[in-house]
Amino acid sequence: FTAHNNRNYIHLYQTLENNLTNLVKRNSELENQMAKLIQICQQVEVNTAMHEAKLVEECDELVEIIRQRKQIIAVKIKESKVMKLRKLAQQMANCRQCLERSRALITQAEHSLKENDHARFLQTARNVAERVAMATASSQVLIPDVNLNEAFDNFALDFSREKKILEGLDYLTAPSPPSIRDELCTASHDTITVHWTSEDEFSVTSYELQYTIYTGQTNFISLYNSVDSWMIVPNIKQNHYTVHGLQSGTRYVFFVKAINQAGSRNSDPARLKTNSQPFKLDPKTAHKKLRLSNDCLTMEKDESSLKKSHTPERFSSTGSYGAAGNVFIDSGCHYWEVLLGASTWYAVGVAYKSAPKNEWSGKNSSSWVFSRCNNNFMVRHNGKEMLVEASHQLRRLGVLLDYDNNSLSFYDAMNSQHLHTFEVSFLLPVAPTFMIWNKSVMILSGLPVPDFVDCPEEHQEGMMTLCRQQESSYVSGMKGCH
Repeated sequence: FTAHNNRNYIHLYQTLENNLTNLVKRNSELENQMAKLIQICQQVEVNTAMHEAKLVEECDELVEIIRQRKQIIAVKIKESKVMKLRKLAQQMANCRQCLERSRALITQAEHSLKENDHARFLQTARNVAERVAMATASSQVLIPDVNLNEAFDNFALDFSREKKILEGLDYLTAPSPPSIRDELCTASHDTITVHWTSEDEFSVTSYELQYTIYTGQTNFISLYNSVDSWMIVPNIKQNHYTVHGLQSGTRYVFFVKAINQAGSRNSDPARLKTNSQPFKLDPKTAHKKLRLSNDCLTMEKDESSLKKSHTPERFSSTGSYGAAGNVFIDSGCHYWEVLLGASTWYAVGVAYKSAPKNEWSGKNSSSWVFSRCNNNFMVRHNGKEMLVEASHQLRRLGVLLDYDNNSLSFYDAMNSQHLHTFEVSFLLPVAPTFMIWNKSVMILSGLPVPDFVDCPEEHQEGMMTLCRQQESSYVSGMKGCH
């Protein structure tokens, strides 16, 4: 019984102790939360007082402007009054003079009419009659011209527009976050044009575009806070902008900031990529038995020398029937396609500049290729070959060179099918390389990476695992072209 009580005591003691520890921890968290809430309340009080003071200041400025404008307009009204009264006074003086002359003439005429002596009447009345007749015939001589339009202007105080503006006064807040429109954004191999929209377009004074190379970091808050890595384009007035001088085949992260006097807000991040580096076939690297088109995008095997055998081994002594691209790639993610037409003997891949020119691509450690030898498809590197499953109707071969992530992949572009991926730790810049032993091929370069090969990050590990499994099945020295 005593042992049982001891166990109960220990159990209860430990339970109470653990619960007390949790309660103390919980109480500490609540105290921290309360302290934060109190701090926020204090900040709200400070901010509110600041905004109220600013409101009074702004309104006082408006009232002062209205007072000044009232005074200026009142002075103009008084000046107009003085000018018009001065003109009217002059007209009244002229009218008074005419009236006095007219009264004097009337008095003289009436006095002449009262003269009973015919001789005197004829002597004085003739002069008076001429003056009366002249004054009667020409009323302008007696009555001055009065211009009423000068006395009464069409003057009005119309403050309706200002009243509407004043009625629209409100508490200005930072604009809503803009939204980057991925579907409207465009790119070349060295530019990206970013488009965005804003719900508060009329309250935005300017936009600011920020961008950096995307390194795979998924924590955008942490990425955004790393200010040193960001390029900033300020004071953008329109809702689009073209960034120049970017790296080809590279993914970038973009933010757009909407700004007004109250503050700014950022858009959600957008990941946009430049297109692949465009290139053509370099005539200097082409075999003399190959014909290149004028645009250097198509190469054709001169089959006049082919008599009975179509086996490429027959031409091994004369060197490789190939050509290289006119670029060397040392960064970024690049995609190009090869239109294979009816060719059944070819090799497509990449090679270092140091790769031997007189042997097949893939026969050395400086080149990696996907090849077709009649009915066999294979990948080849450093003399090692491995068969690959592919359709005999393969007409469009996609090549994805992800230099920064050390991979070279091949795809059936028409069927969106992955064929093979090399894992390569590239040490030097590489050039696209092409070889044919019959028919012709055409190069399509400068393409964006298509969606079916632009795998999300979570799929990359699975692809790398598949590639490692494929690499383990290499058979050294397998002669697929025999």
